[in-house]
Amino acid sequence: MGHNPQLLWKGHQGLEQARPAFPERDGTGPTVSASALASLSAWGPNQLSPRGLNAHTKPETEHPFPVSAPPGPLSGSGVHFLPWRDPWTHRGKYKKHAWEAKLPNTGLFLLKAFEPYLEILEVYSTKAKNYVNGHCTKYEPWQLIACSVVSTLLIVWVYGFVFQPESLWSRFKKRCFKLIRKMPIIGRKIQDNLNKTKDDISKNMSFLKVDKEYVKALPVQGLSSSAVLEKLKEYSSMGMILVHGSLSHAVYLSYFISACISLQAYGNFAWSNPLHPDIFPGLRKIEAEIVRIACSLFNGGPDSCGCVTSGGTESILMACKAYRDLAFANGIRTPEIVAPQSAHAAFDKAANYFGMKIIRVPLNKMMEVDVRAMRRAISRNTAMLVCSAPQFPHGILDPVPEVAKLAVRYKIPLHVDACLGGFLIVFMEKAGYPLEQPFDFRVKGVTSISADTHKYGYAPKGSSVVLYSDKKYRSHQFFVATDWQGGIYASPTIAGSRPGGISAACWAALMYFGESGYVEATKQIIKTTRFLKSELENIKGIFVFGNPQLSVIALGSRDFDIYRLFNLMTAKGWNLNHLQFPPSIHFCITLVHTRKRVAIQFLKDIRESVTQIMKNPKAKTTGMGAIYGMAQTTVDRNLVAELTSVFLDSLFSTDAITPSSQMNGSSKPR
Repeated sequence: MGHNPQLLWKGHQGLEQARPAFPERDGTGPTVSASALASLSAWGPNQLSPRGLNAHTKPETEHPFPVSAPPGPLSGSGVHFLPWRDPWTHRGKYKKHAWEAKLPNTGLFLLKAFEPYLEILEVYSTKAKNYVNGHCTKYEPWQLIACSVVSTLLIVWVYGFVFQPESLWSRFKKRCFKLIRKMPIIGRKIQDNLNKTKDDISKNMSFLKVDKEYVKALPVQGLSSSAVLEKLKEYSSMGMILVHGSLSHAVYLSYFISACISLQAYGNFAWSNPLHPDIFPGLRKIEAEIVRIACSLFNGGPDSCGCVTSGGTESILMACKAYRDLAFANGIRTPEIVAPQSAHAAFDKAANYFGMKIIRVPLNKMMEVDVRAMRRAISRNTAMLVCSAPQFPHGILDPVPEVAKLAVRYKIPLHVDACLGGFLIVFMEKAGYPLEQPFDFRVKGVTSISADTHKYGYAPKGSSVVLYSDKKYRSHQFFVATDWQGGIYASPTIAGSRPGGISAACWAALMYFGESGYVEATKQIIKTTRFLKSELENIKGIFVFGNPQLSVIALGSRDFDIYRLFNLMTAKGWNLNHLQFPPSIHFCITLVHTRKRVAIQFLKDIRESVTQIMKNPKAKTTGMGAIYGMAQTTVDRNLVAELTSVFLDSLFSTDAITPSSQMNGSSKPR
């Protein structure tokens, strides 16, 4: 390794040929002098080509170590590498190459330059080895083995503790808040305020009129059919009128005829169960057709497929479950969901149910996902990326094509959540409102889509679809128990038995509307939404978030607490949605709102409410708006979860409550 080849250069037409001596193999020979090396280094690769200037080809073999050889005769053109000695085995080998590439080989000189550092590294490594061996001589072998085992277990425990699905910082905060609540004085005060807030929520969550009693036991004798129907009619009258246009989402259809057809279809299949396709082959055909229709609408290829589910949440859960199992198959132990902050809470639910970790990505000023931030959030544990089309809070479409490029680049599945607007966006172009960018399976990288047929598909509640670009993804969604005593059990979704009537009613709605019906409905909805958006943007004191292109409009204010507007609009009979981070409210336009003068009345009530608020913009918010505002500013999110559980508990309460105030801030019960 310490020898250099002796190169004897022969000048011919500007050094056309360069030839070292070719001796017999004996491993000896003089080395190049310092002056010769300097002369050699001065020549660039262009001058040292045997074919003239600027002639270069790739060498057949690069020599990692220098060649040693005595001088001797050489014949033939080109450069010949001579016998050399392997520095590791000290075995001589003949190597002869016609090298027409650039010279000299600078790698040889670089390696020579690093020799002192390699020697220093070897010295220190030897010292470290001797140091460790010297200190270990006083321990017995069993002690060394025990220490190794304990250290390994400790490292594994620390790794598992740090890299849990919930972040270390989040767990640390929860632990701190838990300790604070255990302090005698502070904890008691927190609990008193918590109990007071729970009472306020309970009073505001009275869903039953004060003069009605609950049925708490079976009747001794069964009621007649007329009595049962009369009782159901009474229960139905307790809710808001569904078709007068005051609801934000929840009810999407105002066509009585379509509703009747769906109800009749449900009745025909009320006792059927998709779990038994051999008994109900017609129902199997219905679900297969629903999936194929949806795949066609979202431009799926011949390998596209999907499943019918009970709603958007289950569709999202199924996609996450599929990608979790796919991640497991690829060796990822803690799969991560990378989703925008605005993506539906069902992704949090999926992470909680399936032991995944969700990484929330911030939005840009237009309330779209920040693609650069999403790229930074991708890691070796990323199991799936998420986009919304549109997202629920503000009705904004995420840049699906840009995120899809990340999915392709990093070979990660991309799910597009179109649960809310799926059956709008597929008809937008034909309705005369083409979208700025594609969102479906036409985009390379999109591997799954969820869309609710019970929203703008106008099917009864309880139907949705989850679609995949290829069956290889759907296979990971399925559950199969092979060793159960009851036989091999398999189900495509979470539920085992499912109501076949829902699927039949969904199919009936699709057939009744047809493409032309959906296009016309989409046209009316988007036209109404664009009109409302343009008018709301001109109302002083409020603003519209981003640039909503579909059916959801979110409002905020820089002048007053937006929850005050929520309270006043609720008092006027409108049902809007609270949003948080940032504080806002939204209104979702459906086919119901396209009826005559509904949009005009909504704008009139908004203007009146804003005018009233602006008379005293700093006034304190009361009612449910105050509770929601408090929840948003609470640092300990466990307290918020505890308060929210009060609402869930109240859903199953059979105690009649006489509230001092109702949810809408009015003293009159609804």
